[in-house]
Formats: sequence, C-alpha cells, structure tokens
Amino acid sequence: MLLDAFWSEVIGTGTLVLLGAGVVANVILPRNKGFGPDWLLINFGWGLAVFAGVFAAHKSGAHLNPAVTVGLWVADKPFFTSDAGTIDPTFGHALVYFGGEFLGAFIGAVLAWLAYKRHFDLETEPGIKLAVFSTGPAIRSYAWNLVTEILGTFVLVFWVLTNGPTPTQIGPLAVALIVVGIGASLGGPTGYAINPARDLSPRIAHFVLPIPEKGSSDWSYAWVPVAGPLIGAVLAGLLGRAWV
Repeated sequence: MLLDAFWSEVIGTGTLVLLGAGVVANVILPRNKGFGPDWLLINFGWGLAVFAGVFAAHKSGAHLNPAVTVGLWVADKPFFTSDAGTIDPTFGHALVYFGGEFLGAFIGAVLAWLAYKRHFDLETEPGIKLAVFSTGPAIRSYAWNLVTEILGTFVLVFWVLTNGPTPTQIGPLAVALIVVGIGASLGGPTGYAINPARDLSPRIAHFVLPIPEKGSSDWSYAWVPVAGPLIGAVLAGLLGRAWV
C-alpha cells in the first residue's frame, strides 16, 4: 500500500508540474500560440493541473505537496484511508510521500521542458526561462515574500484539513478552485509556490537541463518557497488539530 502511495504521488505531482509549468511556458515563452500577458490563464492552468493531479494520485490521497503532507502530519490526520487500510501520519510515511512528491515534480518539469524544447532554445531573457520552472518575487524582500507564502499555503492546507484528506465527490474540483483563488488573490507578490516540491524540484531541473543561455537558477531565493509553505502548513496543522 505504501509503495502504491509513493508511485501515486510521483504520477500525480508529475502531472501537476507538467501541466502547471506547461501553462506558464505557453504564456511567457516567445513564439507560442498562447504567448501574451495572461495572469488568469496561468491561475486557471495551475488549478486544472491540480485537478488532473488529484485524480492521477488517487491511490495516495493526492497530497501532491509536502506542505499538505506536513499539515496532515501535524494535525494527526491519516495520510490516506481506503478499503486496503490506513497510512498513518508518521515520520517514515511522510518521508515516502516527500520522496514521491519531489521526484514527481522533477519529472514533470523535465517533461514540460521537452514539450517546449524549441521555444527554450530561442533567445529570450534568462529570467523568463527560469519562471517556467520556479517562482520569483515581484519585489524582492525575503521576509515579506516569506509572509506571502506562509499565508497562501495556510489557506490551502487548512482548507484540505477541513474538507478531508481523501478526494471525494467535488473535492478535486474544489481544491482546484481554491488554488485558482489563491493565485488570483495572493499570488502577485511571489508567484504563489505554496508547494516546496513544485518549486524546488523544477528549480533543480532548470539547473541541470541543457537550456541555452538560461542564466542563474536564483538559489538565493530558493529557500523562501520551501520554508514559507512548510511554516504555513505547520500553522494550519496546529489549528486543524484544535479545530477540525
């Protein structure tokens, strides 16, 4: 059951990042049919990426995000429950979920790069190429960028805790719309990573892939979209433990 959960997270998070990074690439890389400033298209694209990823990861509870895993762990809620049994919120089980999420996000980023390979080969600003893979601040202020990521992730994880860890009925659509809402309302300052795997693994992919004139992977900022979501998840988990 735990092995199935690992591969479920790989597939689900890979689907999430492939489609999420793909919509960003479509909007910001030159000579794409979707090229042009369209923040809401990116918001809805990421929301639908979550929607697809949740269904793809049905054998694990579809965390797709270490912050969700941490929130459930802190709240002492099962990671997944099915007819086959329950995956309890333990340190060892969390590591399995983390492994699947980070591996899946890396694979999804590589697949998105393959889909847009010829466009990445074109001459364009290095920051644009990086933005397909990972987030960056509109105004660089690490403390305030951290606050934004904490708040956005808190909203997401607390919603998950109050609506159950297993996708049922309209759950996948509802969480997709929550992600759209977070992007539309709180996404402007940082690009709303709200997911350590979604940001760190694609950033690593950007670093290792043979992308012409790609520039820096901005490692000085990379800790913010990891630490912020984890702090937000812990806060949501603590409130969820007391409230839910």
